[in-house]
Amino acid sequence: MKQLKKIKFQEFGSLIALFLLVIVISFISKDFRTIDNFLSLLRQSSINGLIAFGMTLVILTGGIDLSVGSVLAFTAAIAAKLIVSGVSSPIAMLIALIIGVLLGLLTGLMITKGRLQPFIATLISMTVFRGATMIFSKGKPISGLVGNDAFSNSFLSFIGKGSVLGIPTPVWILVISFILVYFLLHNTTFGRKVYSVGSNAKAAALAGINITKTKLMVYAFSGFFASLAGMILLSRLGSAQPTLGSGYELDAIAAVALGGTSLSGGRGKIFGTLIGILIIAVLNNGLNIIGVTSYYQDVIKGAVILIAVLSDKER
Repeated sequence: MKQLKKIKFQEFGSLIALFLLVIVISFISKDFRTIDNFLSLLRQSSINGLIAFGMTLVILTGGIDLSVGSVLAFTAAIAAKLIVSGVSSPIAMLIALIIGVLLGLLTGLMITKGRLQPFIATLISMTVFRGATMIFSKGKPISGLVGNDAFSNSFLSFIGKGSVLGIPTPVWILVISFILVYFLLHNTTFGRKVYSVGSNAKAAALAGINITKTKLMVYAFSGFFASLAGMILLSRLGSAQPTLGSGYELDAIAAVALGGTSLSGGRGKIFGTLIGILIIAVLNNGLNIIGVTSYYQDVIKGAVILIAVLSDKER
């Protein structure tokens, strides 16, 4: 009975932590508990959320993807450059998303065909893609989108700045993406393959599962979600900074870990990742409202990640 209670507490621990965090910050600051602030919080969480969804798929297979921030920056720079050059916004966005998928596949190939460890392969990708962004942008922001009719009156502008029924468009995109990933993981053979590969790759191979194809697909999804996040960020900022997305991979990994997904793969739920995303968002938002400096914020977030990892080890 005690063991059962322990498992239940661990399963819902992140949800309990989220509620306690919201209650505590609400008591500390009345500015936190306004509708406008909650909508702003959800809008801000959409970027990390999309990246974390892709990261969840990767981690469930026993991998990791450190390149997501660089993929975000590179695809955002490409889309911005295309629009400034006169390409229509939807076409520019589509090209950027396709490139994001291809970059994810390239990383997956280094892991599957090149037989590199995921940490090493994605570290290489992170460095190369960031360097490519610097070369492509010449180390300068790609601006000129604000006031450009191809951008201002486009779907790309809408996905970052628009709203539907009073709810920001990025939040709707986050919800739709959550439903998509949930369906993939729990209602398709692909989802079962992802869990099998992460649990025991050798047993999965003996069962006839194509390990290479499964891993390529999860890294492709990771690249797609990172580039989609890049499009939303580009829409909100109206320019593409070469340093865009730096450190985003850490927040995504933190959200996945906080949500209870095992960093060794094979166990975890996308709902847990969603809770982890909200914990990170509430923590960032609350600390900003309270007036905690960014240096202390990094220390606090690091402590939260440590607790999540230790909790995972206990499970």
